[in-house]
Amino acid sequence: MRVVIAEDSVLLREGIARLLTDAGGEVVARVGDGPALVEAIGTHRPDVSIVDVRMPPGFRDEGLRAAIAARGRVPGSPVLVLSQYVEERYAGELLDSGAEGVGYLLKDRVADVADFVAAVRRVAAGETVLDPEVVAQLLARRRRGDRLDALTAREREVLGLMAEGRTNAAVADRLFVNPGTVEKHVTNIFAKLGLQETETDHRRVLAVLTYLRG
Repeated sequence: MRVVIAEDSVLLREGIARLLTDAGGEVVARVGDGPALVEAIGTHRPDVSIVDVRMPPGFRDEGLRAAIAARGRVPGSPVLVLSQYVEERYAGELLDSGAEGVGYLLKDRVADVADFVAAVRRVAAGETVLDPEVVAQLLARRRRGDRLDALTAREREVLGLMAEGRTNAAVADRLFVNPGTVEKHVTNIFAKLGLQETETDHRRVLAVLTYLRG
């Protein structure tokens, strides 16, 4: 099993390399940033690449975006994401690039070395390995998207203006309608997004967050 490891932490990178080498794997490249990962996959065509999400220079989602780019360059190249975070948008995009040979595990939830090595081998064999927490968050994102799809074009327009911080009166002025009409649209938006009135949650803020995440 030939492996590329993309991890900016030297200690973690070398630790993973040692684990896989002891398990009979061959680490063909160790890299610390996204561009180097793309180059390594293109050059070595590994059986699997182990990738961290947050890498230099921005430490946001560079590793995951590089993995997606690498799979575009080498279609079907197996990738196992190993991260502390679930980056919903790009995790979904990684799966959309082809579910075969894809894994996403959370570092803090990897409790057994043998299980981790087995997961690496499964991804290399073309299987899909996802942490249950990753699945839960991706499904939650999909449900949010489904709810947004239920909105009419006018309701989406109203929600977009709400996201700009406009009041109902300001939205009414922008759309050349009366405030009562906007209030009805807002009520419909809350209902379709499943936002019930409570004493602790601000539905307007929650609606805007759903819009931005969707």
